[in-house]
Amino acid sequence: MPSSDASSTLRLPSGLRTRDFLIGGWTALVFVFLYVPIIVLVAYSFNASRLNVLWSGFTLDWYVRVWDNGPLLRAAQNSLVIACISTVLSVVLGTSGAWLLHRYRFRGAGGIQTLTAIPMVMPEILMGISLLIFFASAGLSLGFATVVIGHVTFSFPFVLVAVQARLRGLDPALEEAALDLGATPFKAFWLVIVPCLRPAIVAGGLMAFSLSWDELIVTFFTTNASAATLPIRVFGMAKVGLNPMLNALSAIFVLATAAVVLFSAYVRRLAR
Repeated sequence: MPSSDASSTLRLPSGLRTRDFLIGGWTALVFVFLYVPIIVLVAYSFNASRLNVLWSGFTLDWYVRVWDNGPLLRAAQNSLVIACISTVLSVVLGTSGAWLLHRYRFRGAGGIQTLTAIPMVMPEILMGISLLIFFASAGLSLGFATVVIGHVTFSFPFVLVAVQARLRGLDPALEEAALDLGATPFKAFWLVIVPCLRPAIVAGGLMAFSLSWDELIVTFFTTNASAATLPIRVFGMAKVGLNPMLNALSAIFVLATAAVVLFSAYVRRLAR
């Protein structure tokens, strides 16, 4: 007669199979919850019906209307310009800030680190109102500059955190060797440290671009009519009612997002 220990050992594979089945089922439900609405949205972007609730035939007319919509295209151009500028500034500020906090020890470094992390957890509506009050007090007119400042405020901490995580695993002997060979501190940083940080910089830059591209609330408080971004235009269209052009626009976004993900994976592979 087998002992209790042996019987529990024999029952273990069955318990593991049950656990794996439950985890797999839950994972499948999560993917269904996340991606089925996207699939339906993309499918109905080819729906000829303007009501957008009943299928009435296949058409590409909504995509044509998106490309013929001047205000929408100008808003997309504004979003692209603002996202690119915000990404460049966020990468520069986040990388240099992470290096300074890692390389030098000074009084107040912990406080600066805490203040830098606050925009990552602060509710966006509070940040938007705070920036609006600041711009009004400083006498700055709302426009492209204020939107870029607002986007950089909440984007560069993500770059800083990503670069800091990479710096913790960096061998300090690399910089010391470069300095011993005659390199200046700037050359040692640019030619030795930055290449080692490239994966973190790319990841932080992609995060900053994504955050800036689809930001709505902070942009709402810091922009004007001439600097309206694509999320602002889409929000205005959605308040009016169901518009099949939004489905077509969302489908284009899904395709663009998939392309960016594949490109980022390719860049990370090259950076290794």
